[in-house]
Amino acid sequence: MTSPFSSAERIAWVDAAKGICIILVVMMHATLGLGEAVEREGWMHVVVAFAKPFRMPDFFLVSGLFLGRAITRDWRTFADRRIVHFLYFYGLWYVIQFALKGWSLAGGDPVEFVRLFALGFIEPFGTLWFIYMLAVYSVTVKLLQRLPPLVLLAGAAALQIAHVESGWLVIDAFCAYFAYFVAGYVFAPRVFAIAAWAGRNALPALVGLAFWAFVNGFAAFAPSSFAGQTVASLPGVSLILGLAGAVAITTVAALLTSRGWAGPLAYCGERSLVVYLAFFLPMAATRAILVKTGLVDAVGVGWGAALVTAAAVVIPLVFERLVRGTVLDFLFVRPGACHIAAPARLAQAG
Repeated sequence: MTSPFSSAERIAWVDAAKGICIILVVMMHATLGLGEAVEREGWMHVVVAFAKPFRMPDFFLVSGLFLGRAITRDWRTFADRRIVHFLYFYGLWYVIQFALKGWSLAGGDPVEFVRLFALGFIEPFGTLWFIYMLAVYSVTVKLLQRLPPLVLLAGAAALQIAHVESGWLVIDAFCAYFAYFVAGYVFAPRVFAIAAWAGRNALPALVGLAFWAFVNGFAAFAPSSFAGQTVASLPGVSLILGLAGAVAITTVAALLTSRGWAGPLAYCGERSLVVYLAFFLPMAATRAILVKTGLVDAVGVGWGAALVTAAAVVIPLVFERLVRGTVLDFLFVRPGACHIAAPARLAQAG
């Protein structure tokens, strides 16, 4: 797989796109959590609703961009990079999160505590489901790599359009988002080409983004004939909007990178796994402070949600910097003993 970018440029815009994605994901959890706590909504709820059609699709599409290079490797190396890598962090942070939440979830019942803990290894726990699913998606594509790429994509798209609701997160998330991961894998050269074009053609790229924003905004807020659903949630429409939104975020990232404005986003995106793993604790703590002190009433729910989002993104990055190279490094860096192949020099996937 080739890219029109040099390594430095390619990583910069991909990391900027990841940075946008992880901030949107944290924003969603922070905003909805605060709104539920105070039983009110603010302007950040509008931003979250606007981003809903493309928030997770873009994250998965970007995660699939470098799969084409990894999938040609032998099973041992592939498993180390794409399965063991994600499952190590899922298992580690699952234990941490469950230690903090499990006893209350089990209602103080030791038997239920053990049952729920065991369940977490087959049914992803809380916010960690994304990491779990990356391993599932990766091994699925590896197993099906002999299929024509467009056949694989068509099958994944059919699953997304079907809107499967089995009640099991692994099954439902697989059907809902696998198409975007496969799209990143299949269309990676075209995604790189779009990013290169956007970096060289700012004005038409901005016009295209304005048109996309209008269509996405209309679909995200316009009610459909199905009770409780917007136009953006309709079968087929959600797939198209997810892919269009992923292209839009790619365009934004490329524009910012080409003008040297993507530094903070790229830094955040390069460490998106750090944020994703650890944001739950500063998010919960900041939300509790705002609610219990009454500060949320002073600043408003919208700005309160913005504060929670900022804390949930920045604090994990600061914490990772503080523990880097210490005995706590294993929280964000997989130890050598947990590799089944030689560690990669530069991890660009995920």
